[in-house]
Amino acid sequence: MTKPTATASGLPYRRGTFSTLVEALDYAATGQCGLNFYGADAGLIASLPYATLRERAISLAGRLAAVYPRLSRIGLVAETSQDFVTAFMACQYAGLVPAPLTLPAAFGGKEAYEWQVSRMAQTADLAAVMAPEDLRAVLERALAALDIPVIALNGDDLPDAVVPTIANGVGDPAYIQFSSGSTSAPKGIYATQASVSANCHAIINEGLDIRPTDRGASWLPLYHDMGMVGFFMVPLYAQISVDYMSPTSFARRSMSWLKLISENRNTIIYSPSFGYELCARRYRGEELDLSCVRTAGIGGDMVRHEALEAFCNTFAPMGFDPATLLPSYGLAEVTLAVSFAPIGSGLRLDRVDTARMQTTGQAVPESPRSKSDQVRTFVSCGRPVPSLDVRIVDQDGQSLPDRQIGRIILKGPSVASGYFRADEDLIPLTDADGWLETGDLGYWLNGEMVITGRSKDLILWNGRNIWPQDIEWVAEHAGGKNISGAAAFEIQDTDGMTRIVLLAECWSRDEPTRQQLIRDITAATRAATGAPVSVELVGVRSLPMTSSGKLSRAAARARFLAGGYAGVGDAVADGPVAVAAPVRGA
Repeated sequence: MTKPTATASGLPYRRGTFSTLVEALDYAATGQCGLNFYGADAGLIASLPYATLRERAISLAGRLAAVYPRLSRIGLVAETSQDFVTAFMACQYAGLVPAPLTLPAAFGGKEAYEWQVSRMAQTADLAAVMAPEDLRAVLERALAALDIPVIALNGDDLPDAVVPTIANGVGDPAYIQFSSGSTSAPKGIYATQASVSANCHAIINEGLDIRPTDRGASWLPLYHDMGMVGFFMVPLYAQISVDYMSPTSFARRSMSWLKLISENRNTIIYSPSFGYELCARRYRGEELDLSCVRTAGIGGDMVRHEALEAFCNTFAPMGFDPATLLPSYGLAEVTLAVSFAPIGSGLRLDRVDTARMQTTGQAVPESPRSKSDQVRTFVSCGRPVPSLDVRIVDQDGQSLPDRQIGRIILKGPSVASGYFRADEDLIPLTDADGWLETGDLGYWLNGEMVITGRSKDLILWNGRNIWPQDIEWVAEHAGGKNISGAAAFEIQDTDGMTRIVLLAECWSRDEPTRQQLIRDITAATRAATGAPVSVELVGVRSLPMTSSGKLSRAAARARFLAGGYAGVGDAVADGPVAVAAPVRGA
């Protein structure tokens, strides 16, 4: 009978002191830990000790190296499976550069996925794509015009010939990470062994204080950094075991994640806010013991305190300690992590007067004079890891004091080397002085970072800054259970006037209810922002998401301007919630 790998490795513990992925696996393989794969019912499907992973990866590496020249880019469809992690590490041993590719969305046409994959393949100039058998036909159609071969993810259809390999060393690339965003011009982040090793070391030592007794549990997809780096590479560098569920399994039966944690006594878990919210919403009285959790991280998008408080209220009777909640901030360009809240501190909230924030650019605390509908609660994402230099600056690059909102810039050893595009030099991520413009806005609060949103999404209205999240939050609360999601953005009408548009996903088909929702949301958003908002009800799950499951306001705006929402207001999709883990942690 298959058993999961041990929690105790039996090795002298090394706290991420490795310079390459191969070096980390070579050491971890001498112990008892590894990776375990579970189904939607929390039943064990496969166990993969690090020793077995190393043996299989080296075997596959020799066959890959016999076909593809060193440093060739190999696309890997990143299903949550032992085949994917084996192929990923085989590329490391073969001196190849893996480029994890997203899986098709749970909802949406195959044509869109094929287009997305073809653009990624062109960007990375892939020599081949390795895919599971059930996606081979889809990938072959997507890549037919590019003459890129599709081979089995497990390598079964490679020739038997084996050649000696030269593994990726300290100065070599580690992988190409496609960030979420435009599928027509995907960004391939070129991560190096050095940047990966630096960030893994920072997470282990400066962020999560990972211990040899820890054990991870993850449903996060392996095609983005929270899953791939946070729950594959970091555990590898720390010699600890991980228990996986696929994102699809989590979407269908999210309580199985908590069942797995309860049974396997996992100590480190992570999710965007909506994952915790989904568990709280779907709890039906199952017996659980969550007292084992030492760190419950939150990342991937704006940290939403209401969702996390609902999780705490639901599962505190099952031993979950709210103090274990650990908000964080990061982005793929920095491999993964930028900042972590202090371990054991739980949520640290800051209630801000949004009316004054809009007019002054400062996060002014609420006061007795603040209107209740003009107060927003932010969550601190903690202090930057010491290995990174992080600044919050104004438009002139001058550092800002506490509570002054500005651009977040940073520099350090875990910043990736550039954006990769075929037949071009690496496009630098940083300026001449080494500073990376993150594209995020935030403010300092007693030395900790508070993220307020993306600079490109900021709405300028009559000299005031309005955050789309504020409009969306008000709409979702005003609409109650009838509104499942919202996207706010500004447009220019044909007369040149600026207008704020809110697309709200609506469950109700009843026309009087819908008209009342429009009136309620219009009034609530006007009261909260002081600006007129045009409310449009659209179908549930009609708002576009990035490949990492994050709302794309830019794509929603483009679709709206193109007339893509005409006549879709009554469309209501049925089925399970689609879940993915975003790239950007906040």
